[in-house]
Amino acid sequence: MDLTGLQSLPGSYPVGARDDLPPGTLLGTQAQWAWHSVPPAQTYELSGSTVLYDSPRGPVPYVDMVGDIVNDREAGTSVAETWLRANPHRLDLGRIGFRLAEAGEDRALTEGDVTQAEQTLDLWTGTVTSRFLLAGHPVTVMTACHPERDELGIRVESQGLQDRLAITIDFPYGSEAWHDAADWTSQDAHTTTLGEPSASGLHAGSTAWTTRRELDDSRYEVVITGRGLTVAQTGQHRLRISPNPGSSEGQGVMDLAVAFASAGDGDCVPRGDTGATLAAARQDAGTPARPAVVLSGPAGLPAGSSVAAASEAYWPGFWLSGGAIELAATQDPRAKELERRIVLSQYLTAINCSGSLPPQETGLVCNSWRGRFHLEMHWWHAAHFAHWNRVEHLLPSLRWYSTVLEASRQTARAQGFDGVRWPKQVGPDGRESPSPIGTFLVWQQPHPIHLAELAYRANPCREVLEEFAEIVFESAMFMASFAHRTPRGFELGPPLIPAQESYGSIRASVTNPTFELAYWQWALRVAATWRDRLGLEPVPAWQEVAGLLVKPRVMDGVYAAIDVEPFTIRTDHPSMLCALGVLPETDLIDKDIMRATLASVLADWNWDSTWGWDYPVLAMTAARLEDPEAAVNALLLDARKNTVLPNGHNRQTDSLPLYLPGNGGLLAATALMAAGWDGGPDRHAPGFPAGWTVAWEGLVAAP
Repeated sequence: MDLTGLQSLPGSYPVGARDDLPPGTLLGTQAQWAWHSVPPAQTYELSGSTVLYDSPRGPVPYVDMVGDIVNDREAGTSVAETWLRANPHRLDLGRIGFRLAEAGEDRALTEGDVTQAEQTLDLWTGTVTSRFLLAGHPVTVMTACHPERDELGIRVESQGLQDRLAITIDFPYGSEAWHDAADWTSQDAHTTTLGEPSASGLHAGSTAWTTRRELDDSRYEVVITGRGLTVAQTGQHRLRISPNPGSSEGQGVMDLAVAFASAGDGDCVPRGDTGATLAAARQDAGTPARPAVVLSGPAGLPAGSSVAAASEAYWPGFWLSGGAIELAATQDPRAKELERRIVLSQYLTAINCSGSLPPQETGLVCNSWRGRFHLEMHWWHAAHFAHWNRVEHLLPSLRWYSTVLEASRQTARAQGFDGVRWPKQVGPDGRESPSPIGTFLVWQQPHPIHLAELAYRANPCREVLEEFAEIVFESAMFMASFAHRTPRGFELGPPLIPAQESYGSIRASVTNPTFELAYWQWALRVAATWRDRLGLEPVPAWQEVAGLLVKPRVMDGVYAAIDVEPFTIRTDHPSMLCALGVLPETDLIDKDIMRATLASVLADWNWDSTWGWDYPVLAMTAARLEDPEAAVNALLLDARKNTVLPNGHNRQTDSLPLYLPGNGGLLAATALMAAGWDGGPDRHAPGFPAGWTVAWEGLVAAP
């Protein structure tokens, strides 16, 4: 929302353009289930982008790309590749904003119309209060989101503007653009139909207006509920909400709710109920129940205020559960800023990263990478939920992997591997995207094992093992078969691109990245432990591969990124540090060499090229190397992409104004720094400097 509490000034909240790609806006409305595909001109298949690459086992097919990715920008892609990379994409469900009547016609607001603005998000209740002057008259807006339904609550008080102020909802077509989930130009490609008013089934004593939306195979409904309102369709894709002049309801007050729900079997996937999903996940995980959520507020409460009441009942339960870290008693001025980032990151990841699908890097705020999510980023979005003892927020997206098992199994089989090969850049269907980078990454393969192990550590019970065993074992089967035996031991690649994507142009020759080698060993051994916990026979190949992996290359006393020239490029992610930081100590990593590697990175890495989760990587490595001062310094490193805005978002660039992996990484790092890790120093908050006063509770130690 903007400073009006709605989405009245979209041009004032831009997402910057990327070269010739159009800009977008931060003011969108998205939901887990809201996806859309533009009908293709013909049937497009991944086979058109498939290329055979030489590998130690012979030619292997990879979904590559006719075009390329240059500076994160698609160049020279075919029509088929562009469509396959962009569909399905997340959909903007509608823009809700104020309009002001002048000379009998509504007009959009401008920045100059809104003065003396003051806006407060109350983290304890999840409600936002916006106060401002509009055309010289005071306006107060309350905005809230229901915790268990895709429903917004809005209450507007504007005594001096009761005859001039209206709320409109404008509906766009779905967009294949890089950032925008909305296409406002294709007016005839979709339909908006307002039905007759009826009694509300959710808010007693209120009237409901249902609007049906159809965009190709995607269908959803929008239900406006309130008392004393007039709702009219005033344009092809516009609804106008205003007070009914003849109503006895409060003059100068609009109290309404706007609910969204999937209404078809198209690309708007079945929505489920997020709140119910989380409640079930908490029960499944054996976690203590939170206070009951008031679904509709006290009897007789208007619709918008009822939604706010539900929000006010939910959020205290969130803050009173799970883990907590308090740094307020620390005199070091860095502590206050770090605590601010910790608290706001908990809120932002709860509302953006805890749904039934892995989130995109920008969550439900705006589209990034055409609205599709990246599985190599899933750990950064979600691992912290288990560390912070809120595993019920992790389980829904972890369960998604079971829905794409067969597609991932077919990918592995086509390449001659066992088990499942998880895709990289996908929508809900799990279909891979053509890419000269994404399909060559492998560090997403152990992520489900890691996340499942964290879920088990948060709640060590047989039910967790049984539910995720297939995901864990199928992942391990691929990993064991992907490694190939050489006289040196088991090796990884080629072809391959490590987490540090700087080596994309030499993907045909890359071998043995340091982080991935350590991740392979650790995850295969975790998978073997899962079989033992379930009383199953061991798989000898898993232990053999884990025990005989080649050691990472060391150059001038520090770990190289990869095993072939140029060995280390000092841009992008310093991912070799993940091998002892994100991961615990393994046989493959020497702590003294990693200590030298950390010092080398800190000395002269290109920080402008790094990303928001790199600073938590530095912190976790420093903490495990028992250098807590370096850990804190890393989290607050003065770097452009380590900027954390007043609202808590981790800004990267104009075209990526928020980046949730940075928030999730911060929470994973601070949990490790406070609660420690298996075999770590036996002292309170081992990752924080000795002079700091750190109070914490409810966190789960890292492996």
